[in-house]
Amino acid sequence: MIVIPKSILRRIVEYSNDLLPQEACGYLGGNGNLIKEFYPMKNLDKSGEHFTLDPEEQFTVMDKAHTGGLEIIAVFHSHPESPARMSKEDIRLANDPEVFYFIYSILNKELRAFSLNGEKLLQEIPIRYLN
Repeated sequence: MIVIPKSILRRIVEYSNDLLPQEACGYLGGNGNLIKEFYPMKNLDKSGEHFTLDPEEQFTVMDKAHTGGLEIIAVFHSHPESPARMSKEDIRLANDPEVFYFIYSILNKELRAFSLNGEKLLQEIPIRYLN
């Protein structure tokens, strides 16, 4: 199970809606299975069907998280017009079995979390929300 404050969920939803029709993306920082910070980032692809994180921005966000005593524990992106599921492209591009993958569906207003092992076997992770 992964735990996320409702305040961070609200930020994810707002950011995802603000970037329409593009996919929103970013990192989630925390410790263990507790998310403590949302780091919205640019989608270099400016696409509604896929995203690419800016490598320079990735390093900046990782440094900021580590300075604050946090680890990057999840990669986040939105699906403007499809369900919150890992697409074939999402699975192909997910190369870090150490992080969770969060997808927010604007279409269904749903956030889901996934993990992938080294063989890219997909597992959904339950989310618990904190007030």
